[in-house]
Amino acid sequence: MVRKIVETFPRHGSERTHRVLTGPEAFGGWKVNFKRVHRIWKEAHMQVPQKQRKRRRVPGSSADGCVRHRATHRNHVWSYDFLTERTDDGRQLRSLVV
Repeated sequence: MVRKIVETFPRHGSERTHRVLTGPEAFGGWKVNFKRVHRIWKEAHMQVPQKQRKRRRVPGSSADGCVRHRATHRNHVWSYDFLTERTDDGRQLRSLVV
């Protein structure tokens, strides 16, 4: 039964599998100790699969992707940044650089 739950919910660990077994859900109603579920989990070498890393979108690869255009004329592209400095007496000086 544990294997069936793991196939249905692959991201559940042994604790959530125990909750599904003992809860009133489709698999529920069993009176089983958490330690037993954990022991079965370990003996069967089950583990939660690693999350897949999101792949970064290549600009211009799709219609809704962020396409970066090059500047075509002077003052076409602007950027700004906040700079923070400390004065001699310890006060903070912040400036917006465009």
